[in-house]
Amino acid sequence: MTRDMKNADAGRLTRRQFSLGMLAGIGVGVFPAVAGADYKESGTVMIEQVQIAFIGSGNLGGGTLLFGGRKYDFTIGGLGVGGFGVSKMEAHGTVYNLRSPADFSGGYVQARYGLAVGQLSTGELWLENARGVAIYLKAKRTGLALSLGGDAVYIDLD
Repeated sequence: MTRDMKNADAGRLTRRQFSLGMLAGIGVGVFPAVAGADYKESGTVMIEQVQIAFIGSGNLGGGTLLFGGRKYDFTIGGLGVGGFGVSKMEAHGTVYNLRSPADFSGGYVQARYGLAVGQLSTGELWLENARGVAIYLKAKRTGLALSLGGDAVYIDLD
């Protein structure tokens, strides 16, 4: 290899470096709520849903909100972009900045990533609505799916 070719290669990224850089960039873009946000824990949530994705994605399910010593059942569904496969998800997490149950219902923007291969899975989700209510979820999935993207999600208290 000539000196000029070595110098030209020194400024290039390897595929792995590029891939890791893209994932880091997506992580910063997809999970902006983590950086510098002022969140006050106000409840917990459990969600079960089915997600189907082939570039576009859809999910439907239900869950339980624990807030102020009471339990509230709700339905959840949404449409989005990103991912491939079919999975069943069970997620548990924390609700932030909830002042009343009425603030929980409505439209949310969701950022997500996850992987499921049979019983092996990983994943996290952040949801936030216009009232400032945020939900952080750790997800356990079963099925065969790769999930990375965003969704418009609607939650309705029963």
